[in-house]
Amino acid sequence: DAVQKPKSGHPRMPMGMADAATALWGGVLKYDAADPAWPDRDRFILSAGHGSMLLYALLHLTGHAGLSMDDIRRFRQLDAVTAGHPERGEHPAIEMTTGPLGQGIASAVGMALAERHLAARFGKSLVDHRTWVIASDGDLQEVINHECSSLAGHYRLEKLCVLWDDNGISIDGGTELSFTEDVLKRYAAYGWAVKRVNGHSPSALLGAMGYALRSRKPTLIACRTIIGFAAPKKAGTAGSHGAPLGDDEISGARAAMGWNHPPFEMPEGIKAAWERAGARGGGTRRSWLKRLARHPQKAEFERAIAGRLPEGWTDALNAHRTAIAQSRPKLGTRIASQQALAALVPAVPEMIGGSADLTGSNNTDVKGIPIIRPGDYAGRYMHWGVREHGMAAAMNGMALHGGIIPYSGTFLIFADYLRPSLRLAALMGTRVIHVLTHDSIGLGEDGPTHQPVETLASLRCIPNLHVFRPADAMETAECWELALRRTDGPSVLALSRQAVPALRDDAGENRCARGGYVLAEAEGARQVTLIGTGSEVQLALVAQKTLAAEGIAAAVVSLPCWELFLAQPAAWQAAVLGQAPRAGIEAAIGFGWERILGANGAFVGMTGFGASAPAEALYEHFGITAAALVSAARGLVTRRARAPAAVPTGHGGAAPPCCWPPGPWGPRPPPREGAAVCHGGLGDVSPPLAGQHRTRCLSPGAQRDGRVLREASRYRLRAVPAPANSNRPSRA
Repeated sequence: DAVQKPKSGHPRMPMGMADAATALWGGVLKYDAADPAWPDRDRFILSAGHGSMLLYALLHLTGHAGLSMDDIRRFRQLDAVTAGHPERGEHPAIEMTTGPLGQGIASAVGMALAERHLAARFGKSLVDHRTWVIASDGDLQEVINHECSSLAGHYRLEKLCVLWDDNGISIDGGTELSFTEDVLKRYAAYGWAVKRVNGHSPSALLGAMGYALRSRKPTLIACRTIIGFAAPKKAGTAGSHGAPLGDDEISGARAAMGWNHPPFEMPEGIKAAWERAGARGGGTRRSWLKRLARHPQKAEFERAIAGRLPEGWTDALNAHRTAIAQSRPKLGTRIASQQALAALVPAVPEMIGGSADLTGSNNTDVKGIPIIRPGDYAGRYMHWGVREHGMAAAMNGMALHGGIIPYSGTFLIFADYLRPSLRLAALMGTRVIHVLTHDSIGLGEDGPTHQPVETLASLRCIPNLHVFRPADAMETAECWELALRRTDGPSVLALSRQAVPALRDDAGENRCARGGYVLAEAEGARQVTLIGTGSEVQLALVAQKTLAAEGIAAAVVSLPCWELFLAQPAAWQAAVLGQAPRAGIEAAIGFGWERILGANGAFVGMTGFGASAPAEALYEHFGITAAALVSAARGLVTRRARAPAAVPTGHGGAAPPCCWPPGPWGPRPPPREGAAVCHGGLGDVSPPLAGQHRTRCLSPGAQRDGRVLREASRYRLRAVPAPANSNRPSRA
């Protein structure tokens, strides 16, 4: 009925798994509808999030406040609690946002890990619960499922149970089209206990769940079901996956089940029975509250579960920052991160670290902190193996569980392997921290496969993700503080392999807290503002000195976190960026920099993939140098002195990438292939797209004609050389 009303949704999986869900929620799952946030409740994850109406029906029937029959009627409507896929935050009993297949089961592994660790820390009298998952065929096909199911078996997460909706149907047809392995044998090889049952037999289902309760391994229960159960024509068919049944089919299903009640009406007796099931855990919860009241770690447990950082947690970090100011170390920001962690991890016991088999490169470990091992969960460092995607999803689960702040590392280039989980973290607002090192061509000899030229831009596109790229050890410590303080979303620390000099000796306020700040003001009235992030800020400081020697007053702005900076009041942004022309520098593609540089700015950065060579040679080869920034800044100042007429830029006031002066969007000029030259002389890689300003080709003679250049500037045309084999002037 709920899917039929908006004529949108997936009714068949809920119909097929209704028997399994009834067995679980009616007599096995530990919960109390009166307090869905009870810390020692069992967690229930609907990994097959397209079947969201099953979860909403369960919450309504069991008496959870805030999910009424009116909410059921408003399924998939704007601002409804009952969204198309379950969304964390819409109702307190929705443990996580699901929908992208595989994410739920992978995050459930993280929840099960969190339960084991917190039980080791606080004892079973406070932490002793299970994690239950309903997963689809699609969930089990996704690669992330393989990563985390293997991990769960290795770590012997015995309190994890997955109910597999084994209905044999996919959108394209029967699962035999593409999915024919023996799933139970695969899971047995992972180290799971496995069981196959009739998914429509309550006694068989309860027996299998009892088997899971006794198991010393994670358990997979294959529930052999009929998709769209009881629908007379569409049951068991691929056509019954993701569309309303239709009135005739609904009538037939009602008749088959002997259900004679009108839509959205529930007989009082049935509703009362369900509400008794929802209240079944009340006594268990009250007993737990009594144990908590007597527990010697009560205050610490409540603090950790609430996500509050401990008193005095910044003391060691502040002492570390003072030491940085005094010693001014030259080191890679990945090393600086490890030093910051050495101050933070002992002070914040809920921090659980890890790496995807790159501990020695990411520098995410801390001396003296034990690792988590199978059967011994008291440690605080995870070896995730080469499982970036699964690692990120499990981190989400750990954070969602509560009581843990997970951080883990890999190379920045491998953000593409974990991006779906990172995006989901941003959507859910989970407090996870990703340490992504080797953040540019500065990683050197490993070459373009490992040089993340486009990755920063792509991460900055994700809403609610804070991307920190600190410039030195001081900024690294400050960015770690900001990432830890943040409670409403994930953070990324993009860190350098190569050493960078200390740029600051002030250890007072956290200057990164507003995302950007004036690192070095101009001597006199600003003529140009040089803006950099990370390892390129040092080049901006060198360029500032060169420009000063030429009589050009330049300020240097460090911009470690765009998201924080762009969230500041406009007056603050204007005070930092100033009214002078702006030149930016970053060893990455320039996509997005127009938000910072404005219509008339210049950018020094990458235009294509990198190369294999030492870092110093690569920076010189690709023109990411102080000299290139000086040239770009000089050109901006000269151009402004000519005071060209203001012209419309379109695109909401920001200059499109085909505008003069050339930015990182031109082709690679031979012989320095891929160089990021920002001081003129480049053409476009391809013709402008619809709506973009045109680029014209000027002959060498025309380029020397000031009138032509002024005309080009008026129309936002880029001055570029004519083809080598042409002596004809452009029609421009």
